[in-house]
Amino acid sequence: MHTPSLMRRVAAALYDGLLLAAVLFFSAFLFLIVFGSAVAPPKRYFFQIYLLAVMGAYFVWFWTHGGQTLAMKTWKIQVVAVHGTMTPALAIARYLLAAAGLGFFGAGWWWMLFDREHLPLHDRLTGTRVIAVVPD
Repeated sequence: MHTPSLMRRVAAALYDGLLLAAVLFFSAFLFLIVFGSAVAPPKRYFFQIYLLAVMGAYFVWFWTHGGQTLAMKTWKIQVVAVHGTMTPALAIARYLLAAAGLGFFGAGWWWMLFDREHLPLHDRLTGTRVIAVVPD
């Protein structure tokens, strides 16, 4: 398994961010049509949880159906489970840990700088890896 360069991973993440922004805009539009304004609590909290769930569904779907989001296909990288197949439970755990790692000032991602295999914390904890489909 060949590990992709940091630049390739960052490029895929930025591209996924653009694609995800479009998905979130559409999802927010649907929420606002159905429920109206989401400015005041508690509707605001439901809206935030809904958007986190939409993002989770985006990643979990692609990771469990081929291991690649659209951006990962473009940049020729793939998420794989080291010990078996990528199950929905494993993909959900990876997503939640990655989101938590971003939430703590990127600590889960900074972990890569100190890990012996240069894995982010969510990959280390879930037994998953991002590999290059085509080497750099």
